[in-house]
Amino acid sequence: MIGFHTNIEAETLANDNFRKVLFTAPHSQLVLMSLLPGEEIGMEVHHDVDQFFRFEAGDGKSVLNGEESVLGNGEALIVPAGTNHNIINTSTTDSLKLYTVYSPANHPDGTIHKTKAEAEAAEI
Repeated sequence: MIGFHTNIEAETLANDNFRKVLFTAPHSQLVLMSLLPGEEIGMEVHHDVDQFFRFEAGDGKSVLNGEESVLGNGEALIVPAGTNHNIINTSTTDSLKLYTVYSPANHPDGTIHKTKAEAEAAEI
C-alpha cells in the first residue's frame, strides 16, 4: 500500500507509549503520544519543523512562547517552527492521549519510547 491508513482515534486511545512513530513520509511524520497524569513533554523548540497536535482524550495545556492554552478532547494545535513549546497533562488521574504530525520528520522511523525517561535517554 502506498501511504498509510488507520483509525487514528482508536490507535491514539489504545496507545500507552510516551512516543510511538506510526508512519514516516518524505516530508512528514505521524506520531502517537500518551502523557501520564502530571507529565509533560518538556519545553522544546524545533527550528526547522512545524508540528500539528490533535488531542483525543484527557485534559492538558500548551505553553507556546509563554502563552498558555487549555487543551481537551477534539482540539487541535499547530506549533510553527521556531516556537518554544510544551504540552502538559493537567490531570492527576488520567493520561493525555494525542497524536502529532511533524513536518518534516523529527524522529527515526519506527521509534517507540515507552516512557519519557526512555525518550530523554535516546536524545543524549
